[in-house]
Amino acid sequence: MTPAMRGFRGVIGCLALLTTTAMVFGDWPQWRGTHGDAKVEFNAPPTWPKQLTQKWKTTVGLGDATPALVGDRLYVFTREGADEVATCLDANDGKQIWQQEYPPKTMVTGAAASHPGPRSSPAVANGKVITFGISEILSCWDAESGKLAWRKEFNDEFKQPWPRFYTGTSPLVVDNLCIVQIGGSGKGAVAAFDLSTGDMKWKADSDGPAYATPALMVLGESKIIVAQTEKSLVGLSLTDGKELSKVAAATARMAQNAPTPVIDGSMIIYTGQGSGTHAIEIKKEADGYSTAEQWNNAQIGTTFNTPVLKDGKLYGISDRGNIYCMDAGTGKSLWTDTTRHTNFGSIVDGGSVLLALTQKAELIVLEPSDKKYTELAKFHVSDSDTYAYPVVSGNKIFIKDKDSVTLFGT
Repeated sequence: MTPAMRGFRGVIGCLALLTTTAMVFGDWPQWRGTHGDAKVEFNAPPTWPKQLTQKWKTTVGLGDATPALVGDRLYVFTREGADEVATCLDANDGKQIWQQEYPPKTMVTGAAASHPGPRSSPAVANGKVITFGISEILSCWDAESGKLAWRKEFNDEFKQPWPRFYTGTSPLVVDNLCIVQIGGSGKGAVAAFDLSTGDMKWKADSDGPAYATPALMVLGESKIIVAQTEKSLVGLSLTDGKELSKVAAATARMAQNAPTPVIDGSMIIYTGQGSGTHAIEIKKEADGYSTAEQWNNAQIGTTFNTPVLKDGKLYGISDRGNIYCMDAGTGKSLWTDTTRHTNFGSIVDGGSVLLALTQKAELIVLEPSDKKYTELAKFHVSDSDTYAYPVVSGNKIFIKDKDSVTLFGT
């Protein structure tokens, strides 16, 4: 399949996701934005200022979850005291519109204790807000009032009711279905719930959930949920959860299946296993689906961030902490910057620029290029570490740090 054909299919997939979430262009309604691809509508200034303008800052609680932006409302999921808290803010001034809280089934302990709040980002669609807590409490709130619509808990279904480092995957909403990965180490499932009622529509058993978020692939008339589990990358029918494809994706050493699969037409690009970056193509056959490896770059991969696909290139932060560029069609490394950041971070496609937010709260503006690393601007946006994505819309940049949300303008 040619890059042009893959690009066309990618556009069709984005349109399908956009119509199912019914969002305005410029919103960030769920993990990695409207289309799940970290592409945003951003008005980059012709000349970058020496510093960004802080519009407001609001303390919201502990957590690494990326907020969701829909219209003039910002939905934040955090921890305050012993409770998990869903909060709706006015995006224009940071003032609270509503707030709801509940106690999780556990507190974060052990190696993950320095991150006591939720990691899972809220999803907003069809007048509902979905949150998924550290102990896999799935809650649906009315987006306007904050009233609880329904709630699901899975503690009795699995011997290990959540992963070792607690829930990291975020809910994905497609066609009024809420897709989540549930369970714990060794045994779990990908499940779909009716967004309106909370009824389970299907459940596909798996070896256990990873920390990555499922992605949507559209092949012809078929919609496929692509999900990382502990040891595999699976493709499931959106209609009934039937397994359509499966490839081994076990982790090595200290790696985790945390990056979200990147969809490029009929190709799935995945990383995070400690063995570089891989690409497979899924094809519809007469008797089902087949998979074939397209390329494998064993030298460069990510650990805790998802690369962004732009104009046939992948940009990410490697497991060694370097920002890099890779050819998405061949897997060839095009350049790697020499500056070492941590392997946490995120990169957003802002159209004319790329916006990279590092763990150390540096917002780096990059020129998209397959030739070399070109830094256009750099801003320090918080006094604490940052793990959430920057939520970007127009000339607004929302930064969630350890316990606050700040709105910056350019």
